[in-house]
Amino acid sequence: MDNRRVARRTVLAGAAAVAAAVAGCSVPAPPSSAATADPAPGRPIAHSAGRALLMQFAAHPDDDLYFMNPDTQRLLDAGVPLVSVYVTAGEHTGKNWIKGMPETPPDKAAYSSARHQGLRQSYAQAIGAEKFTPWRKGVVALAGGRRCEVNTLVHGGRRVELVFLDLPMHTTRRYMALPALWEDRALELRTHLSAGSPVTRADTYDHGQLIEVLAGLLARYRPTVVHTLDPDPDIQISDEATRKRDSEQPGYSDHGDHTAVACFTWAALLRWVADATAGGGPVPPFTTTAFRGYYNRHWPKNLPPRVLAEKAAHLVPYGGDPDWDCGNPSGCGDYGVGGDRPLTNKKGWVRSTHYRWPAPGPAVAEEPGGRLAAYGVLGLRAVRWREVSPGSGRFGEPEDLGGGPLAPALAPATLGDGRVLLFGVRFAALSGRGGPNRREVVLLEQRSPGGPFLAWRGLGNPERGDDRGRRIGAPVAVTGADGRVHLFVRNADKGVSTRVRAADGSWSAWRALPGDGSGDEVQDGLTALADAAGRVHVLAAGRTAVRHWTDGSPAEPLPLAGDPVAAVPAPGPAGVQVYYRAPADASLRATPGEAPAFVGYGLLTAAPGPGGPVLLGRDERHRVQLHRGGRLSVRASGVVPTGDPVLHRGTAVVGMGADARPWVWRP
Repeated sequence: MDNRRVARRTVLAGAAAVAAAVAGCSVPAPPSSAATADPAPGRPIAHSAGRALLMQFAAHPDDDLYFMNPDTQRLLDAGVPLVSVYVTAGEHTGKNWIKGMPETPPDKAAYSSARHQGLRQSYAQAIGAEKFTPWRKGVVALAGGRRCEVNTLVHGGRRVELVFLDLPMHTTRRYMALPALWEDRALELRTHLSAGSPVTRADTYDHGQLIEVLAGLLARYRPTVVHTLDPDPDIQISDEATRKRDSEQPGYSDHGDHTAVACFTWAALLRWVADATAGGGPVPPFTTTAFRGYYNRHWPKNLPPRVLAEKAAHLVPYGGDPDWDCGNPSGCGDYGVGGDRPLTNKKGWVRSTHYRWPAPGPAVAEEPGGRLAAYGVLGLRAVRWREVSPGSGRFGEPEDLGGGPLAPALAPATLGDGRVLLFGVRFAALSGRGGPNRREVVLLEQRSPGGPFLAWRGLGNPERGDDRGRRIGAPVAVTGADGRVHLFVRNADKGVSTRVRAADGSWSAWRALPGDGSGDEVQDGLTALADAAGRVHVLAAGRTAVRHWTDGSPAEPLPLAGDPVAAVPAPGPAGVQVYYRAPADASLRATPGEAPAFVGYGLLTAAPGPGGPVLLGRDERHRVQLHRGGRLSVRASGVVPTGDPVLHRGTAVVGMGADARPWVWRP
């Protein structure tokens, strides 16, 4: 390929394309040959057969360590195999230097190789091996005749594969390459060869070819759990100096490569499902989790000291040290990340782990006769599992309810007659190159209690325009005493918007809840409930306090929390009891009143119980724990959980396993 053509197309992609494409990864209508989602229900779903495999997609070496841990480590600890795909070579400026080292000329091939070595060191230790353990290096054929380097290590029954695609971070004019590639279907990028790689020939990629390669890797490995970066980062206005210091794209709280690679990954997931189901084939059974990136810099930190120390420790072997003898002539890690630097870095990325769509799941309802029905997103589509018999704790095969492609979170509400409403966020458009890129709140309404469903219905978006509309969060809903259903989502201004379903089934328009005058913004992960007097409350963890609305009006703010809060109706005629963890604190707090000893981190769930509120969460070892009637129970066996489970009526805990199947725990 003519390198002058690459430079010319890169220049045409330019700064304007980067600013728009990265921030919003905005997309046009796909060509007729592109795979599209089929939202209609009734597809067959492949059987996972109890196997589990985690596949994660990162832009740079270290994105997984900074943003996807400790979730990745917990699955590795449980013996789940890992395939980690790195789209760029991570070559940046080619300078792998810290204070005290002699100045040397930039060497992009060597810096890329050193970062790859750092990953091998980190993941060797993550599965219990010595950090300099040799890995098997090989070359794997990709779609279109391309090739990539794959490093494999098996130790103690655990397996990790690192896949290096080695696309560039920058073009010849130093524009960000991956955002430009997302924006422009005519652009081509040539891969960087990493020093010492068994891949000895550079390949070229255009927009569609990268999606094809990623979809091909998904089809090759058939993961049951997929980790991605954030395709829709928050709008974040920063001055130019702050933005450059924090490595953020203009106007949005993340690195441009993170956003572009997340968009490519979600497009590849959609392609994989479409290709697999072409001609009537089954839907691949997998769950997804998208992780926030530089978002962590802007919000209260949520990892307590013990969890933070473990997470930061995985970056130490990745960062390495120039004095190490690791056997790699190009370097022994990404030196700027070694030692204590992950914890002393003022950007604070390592100090939090946030999901893009935080919500407990799957959604659970009790059907006539007493058996449980669990609703979740599998293969980007809504599905229903039913208990084989009441109280058995065993679910049958999933029933496809369609609606795809959906974000991972489904929010339930139950009507007075027992019918279930399910709310989700649909990727209404996603294909790249400057056209519409839409998110839409959607509804699936049950026709009869325990029975079939009506057709999917769109509820629109509280925001005007595609760019703002992509910033909405995971929906939550609650049914009031008067039969009205209140739907809430976080909006692009980091406030809360609502829409209300009347008892006759008609819907109000979207409106934003009023502020309390503080100007405080909130995180995603809303909590909604009705108190004993029938008043509807919604709570959200903010920058300086927990924000609280009662029947749509601002109420007194509550103490600052690092994560979404849990709440139950308070004793008496009205009000709520709120449980939360302060930033970077493992202990539980309550307002009003005293909280029980319930040490842990992450999302909390609460439900009323005969002996007081029942509390569900994770301990510092990521195990599911339940506090009920003064007793603490820990789920110490069973399939390894992913995400945050849900508490049903204070007696049953239902979660998703790494094998893409739901489980039930009744302590």
